[in-house]
Amino acid sequence: MKNALKEIILAAATAAHQKGIFPSSDFCEVVLEEPKADSHGDLSTNMAMQMAKTQRMSPRKIAETLIDHLDDTRGLIDRTEIAGPGFINFFIRPSAWYPVLAAIHEQDDQYGRCDLGKGTRIQIEFVSSNPTGPLHVGHGRGGAVGDSTANILSFCGFDVQKEYYINDSGRQIQTLGMSVYLRGKELLGETVDFPDTCYQGDYIRDLAGELLEREGRELFDKSEAETIMPCARYAAEKITEGMRADLVDFGVTFDQWFSEQSLYDSGKVAGDIRDFKEKGLIYEKDGALWFKTSDYGDEKDRVVVRQNGQTTYFASDITYHKDKFERGFQKVIDVWGADHHGYIPRMKAAVVASGYDRDQFNVLLVQLVNLLRAGQPVAMSTRAGEFVTLSDVVKEVGRDAARFIFLTRHYESSLDFDLELAKQKTNDNPVYYVQYVHARISSIHRKAGSDGLDVSGFAPSDLSALETREDIVLIKALARYPEAVETAGALREPHRITYYLMTLSAAFHTYYNRHRVLCEDDLKLTRARLYLISAVQKVIRNGLALLGVSAPDAM
Repeated sequence: MKNALKEIILAAATAAHQKGIFPSSDFCEVVLEEPKADSHGDLSTNMAMQMAKTQRMSPRKIAETLIDHLDDTRGLIDRTEIAGPGFINFFIRPSAWYPVLAAIHEQDDQYGRCDLGKGTRIQIEFVSSNPTGPLHVGHGRGGAVGDSTANILSFCGFDVQKEYYINDSGRQIQTLGMSVYLRGKELLGETVDFPDTCYQGDYIRDLAGELLEREGRELFDKSEAETIMPCARYAAEKITEGMRADLVDFGVTFDQWFSEQSLYDSGKVAGDIRDFKEKGLIYEKDGALWFKTSDYGDEKDRVVVRQNGQTTYFASDITYHKDKFERGFQKVIDVWGADHHGYIPRMKAAVVASGYDRDQFNVLLVQLVNLLRAGQPVAMSTRAGEFVTLSDVVKEVGRDAARFIFLTRHYESSLDFDLELAKQKTNDNPVYYVQYVHARISSIHRKAGSDGLDVSGFAPSDLSALETREDIVLIKALARYPEAVETAGALREPHRITYYLMTLSAAFHTYYNRHRVLCEDDLKLTRARLYLISAVQKVIRNGLALLGVSAPDAM
C-alpha cells in the first residue's frame, strides 16, 4: 500500500511540475507513516513541508497542489485532508486492503520475503562458548539472537552461513586440562590442592572419572606435563559434544564448526604474523610483538605475541577473521556478550589492516539475562560451578518459550527471564499469547468442518463483507509484516518480529472478542472471515518460523 501510494504522490508532483506549478523537479523522498489517531487517516506524509524550500511555496499550497493532481486509477484513496502546517492525510478505501489477503494466500510461506540482500554472502558467528563447561542461560540468548538473525537475513535475500568458533586453544584449555587432571588425582585417593583458578563444577569430576575409566590410572601416574593435554583434549571434545546436543535441543544448528587450534596447526597464525611484520604492521617492543591497531582507529596498539613467546587470543582472532573473508564472505557478523564491547575497535582495526572495509564487519552485543523464578532472582555463580544451564531451562520451559522470551527485547537491553511465567498457559506468557492465535484459528476451522459449514465456494467478491473497523484494522496489521521483516533484516534486530507478532496477536484477540467468525445464517460473511483469519494464521506461522518457534494447531 505504501509503495503504491508513493507512486501516486510522485506522479502528482511530476504532473504539477510539467504544468509549471512546481518550479523544481527536485522532489524529496515520499515518507508515509501511520498516524496514531484513526481520525488522521490510514497514512500520512509531510512531503509538502519537505518541498517548501525547493519549490519556494508554502507547505499548504504544495499540499493542495499535490491533492489536485492525484491520479488514483486503482481506486485506493477514499478521501484526503490537509492537517496542521501541511500534513496530507490519506483515508484508504476498505476494498483497497483486500489484495493484501490474496497476496498472503498466494505467497503462503513466502509472504514477507524480500531481496534486500541480493545474494550477498554473509557469515554470522554466534555462541562460540569456550569448551570448558556447559552452555548457560546467557549463551541461550546469544544463540536465539544469532539463529533468528540468520533466519531473517536468509529470508531477506542474503546467502547466509552460520558458524561456531571452537576456542580449543590457549590458556583456558590448559586450565581445563589441569582441572581434570587434579580431579582425577583426587579420585585415585590423593590429596591435592585444587586452586580457585581451576573449573569448579561437578562436570569436571565426572569427566575425570570417565577418562580414568577409559585410560586407567596409568595416564594419571604420568607427570603433570604429560597428562594435562590429553586431559584437556578429552574434556574439550566431550564438552563440545554436549554443547552440540544442547544447541540442537534448542533448535540451533550450524553450517560449520571451526576449530581455533586448526589455525595454529595449519601455520596460518604464524604466517599472518610474519606477513604483517613484513608490512610493518607488527613491531617488537619490550620483548613482545605488537599490532599497530592504533593506525586503524583503536585507542592503542595491541600485543599479539607475549614476552614468553605465547600468542594472545587477539593473534588467532586476526587470522580467524581474515580467513572468513578469504572464504568469500562479503559481510561478517559476530554475536558477542556485552562485556566484549571494548574488543570491537581492535577487531575492526585488524579487519581494515587485512585489506577489508570496516563496515564489512559488525558485532551484535548481547546483554545479560536476569533469571527469575516467580519474580525472585535465581542465584548463579559460574566460578563455583553453580549456574543454571541452557539445557536446564529448555527442559523446564520448553524450546519455544525459551527462544521467544529471549527475543522479546532488543539484544542490547538486559532481559528478565521468569521461569514460572514461561510455563504459564495465560496471556501473560508472550509465547503462549502468540501461539494461541495459531491454535485458535485451527480450532475454528475444525469447528467449521464439524458444523457442516460449506465454505468451499469462496469468491473474491465475498470480501466485500469485510467492512467493519476491526476487519480493516486486522488486514492493515497483516500488511505491515513485509516491512517488519525487511526492517528486522536491515537493522539485524530480530525482536522486531517478536514485537510484530504480539501486536498482530493483540489485533486478532480484539477481533475475535468482538466478531463471530462462523455465522450459520451468512455463509458469505463466514467465508470472508475464514479467509481473513487464515491469512492471520499464515503470517503468525511465518513469523514464528523466523524466530525458530513452532506454530501448534492445538494447545
